[in-house]
Amino acid sequence: QVAFESHPHLRTSTISSSLSTVPGGKPAYSFHVSADGQMQPVPFPPDALIGSGIPRHARQLHTLTHGEVVCAVTISSSTQHVYTGGKGCVKVWDVGQPGTKTAVAQLDCLVRRGPRRAGTAFTHPPLARLHLAAPALGQTLASLWTGGLDNTVRCWDLREGRQLQQHDFSSQIFSLGYCPTGEWLAVGMESSNVEILHVTKPDKYQLHLHESCVLSLKFASCGKWFVSTGKDNLLNAWRTPYGASIFQSKESSSVLSCDISINDNFIVTGSGDKKATVYEVVY
Repeated sequence: QVAFESHPHLRTSTISSSLSTVPGGKPAYSFHVSADGQMQPVPFPPDALIGSGIPRHARQLHTLTHGEVVCAVTISSSTQHVYTGGKGCVKVWDVGQPGTKTAVAQLDCLVRRGPRRAGTAFTHPPLARLHLAAPALGQTLASLWTGGLDNTVRCWDLREGRQLQQHDFSSQIFSLGYCPTGEWLAVGMESSNVEILHVTKPDKYQLHLHESCVLSLKFASCGKWFVSTGKDNLLNAWRTPYGASIFQSKESSSVLSCDISINDNFIVTGSGDKKATVYEVVY
């Protein structure tokens, strides 16, 4: 079982030494970025890690041996079932009872030729089409956020198929997460940073606890916290939006995917060592 740190030891980031500490001498890992690009360490409020809806830690419940690299995971709304996606199939797991887990169903999904389906097409630059990382629907379901290998995040109007916003970065975009409150978008970067953008204001935070590219992101339904996973084997839980570290876990391989149950009581991750892990969130 992987132990969680409720308040992990803070790592020194690659930010210049003039910004690398906060009062008290501890290394800073969360920075507020002003509209003109100035970065300042974030002073966390006293209730950053306490209060209603904020986890204290998480504990491992189940290991689901999928058999292939787990590229996608999700939890059913009832929290009774977990779905794991790997090479050519989705496996269904009943996690409602304790004990060793075996898949209760398998859905084969190798791509086969079939009838074309109607849909909306968006015109991306060539590089963006290579990687639309975890597209995120906006709060009204009328907008879609996409991130790409062209270092841009874009917001689209789903009704008209036109671009509404564009945010440019210095790194490729590997993952996105949209906060249910409708205010914040989390961006996982190839550079190992997590950037938190306000969707209507030039307000931004930059978080520095990952040590390699950030492969997946998911907000809790309450919007008060979110998780990120990376090639560095880490699962990080953060406070919205300023990124106070709630807890952290080191898995045994790259963590490619994650999901949080609709009641915010469970987290599931999918990893490069061909398994998924289910955690219970403890409040």
